[in-house]
Amino acid sequence: MIKVLDIIKCYGNGENKNQILKGISLEINDGDFTVILGASGSGKSTFLNVISGLELPDSGSVIYDAIDITKFGDSELTKFRRDNIGFIFQQYYLLANMTVENNVRMGADLANNREYREVIDAVGLKDKLKKYPSELSGGEQQRVSIARALAKKPKVLFLDEPTGALDEKTGRQVLDYISRLHERYGFTIVMVTHNQNIAEMANTIIKMNSGIISEIYTNKNKKTAYEIGW
Repeated sequence: MIKVLDIIKCYGNGENKNQILKGISLEINDGDFTVILGASGSGKSTFLNVISGLELPDSGSVIYDAIDITKFGDSELTKFRRDNIGFIFQQYYLLANMTVENNVRMGADLANNREYREVIDAVGLKDKLKKYPSELSGGEQQRVSIARALAKKPKVLFLDEPTGALDEKTGRQVLDYISRLHERYGFTIVMVTHNQNIAEMANTIIKMNSGIISEIYTNKNKKTAYEIGW
């Protein structure tokens, strides 16, 4: 379980200081598919960065199974992310001089995972092993980033607008892969999006507005990537 207690996060100093997160508390259960929903500027991406350990809050606690990661130093935090966390962003961050297989293997090596080709197969890129990012479509590149994140066998997968740069057809394919892999491997998903339709795929929806949580509710009628609107 991820437990977040009274998180405050500010940027800037003095008169330019801006409070982005304003005392957020919540719990995310193991294996859940959680969507953090909000408009641009609501603080959702900053919140994702804090709960994933990419940034530290100014105050408050982020607790993973009784371990408060806000107490960690830089090296401890790096190790925690390496051992527990996977990331998928709107940008793919693939290494242009490495093939699909080697990009994914980078993630696998962090977990000593010698079965990383299973993940490549699972995202439908078995026939693209020796291709370079420049030889792939945008959707294929995003699937490589998904495979790389999952090859390290994360306990929690964080996603920040993973379909933001994709067209509808490709976006639905990517969401479908993510959903099916979640069911197959049982990791926890925390996804940030501004798209209300994508939230309909999640178990838990967290709505943010102006740095606070305005609503949390359970979705009793989950939809697939091909049932939601776009």
